[in-house]
Amino acid sequence: MSYNVSPSKESVKSIWQRPASAESINQFHANTLPGLLGIEVVELGPDWLRAEMPVDQRHLQPMGLMHGGASVVLAETIGSVCAFLVLPEGGAAVGVEVNANHLAAVRAGDRVSATVRPLHLGRSIQVWQVEVTRGDGRLSCVARLTTTVAAR
Repeated sequence: MSYNVSPSKESVKSIWQRPASAESINQFHANTLPGLLGIEVVELGPDWLRAEMPVDQRHLQPMGLMHGGASVVLAETIGSVCAFLVLPEGGAAVGVEVNANHLAAVRAGDRVSATVRPLHLGRSIQVWQVEVTRGDGRLSCVARLTTTVAAR
């Protein structure tokens, strides 16, 4: 798998082993589930990434609230991007477990923001924590993604 990212003025170097920009990541996801759900990476920091997602009809469960699975897709998407970016060229990581705690409801018309940071970056296992907040800043979901390093 390759995100086919290229260096730009937005590139950040720190824990990241590969150059990337929000724009290049979004372009890579354009015709996949993250793109279809409107997930957009908006910022890369030295050891974190932030993405946003609108909440509209695509994201709702029958009671009119954001479906918990939409939060999980958001969390797994940005965690997987980071798992890839933190490895040197030729490296690959594969998700093996994701869990999420849903703490506050999100309604249609809102926009959620998710920030991912590493909890553990080992030789064979990575653990990423994702915090999803509503537009009013209230924490709506906390998720954790575990990946295994498949190749280096």
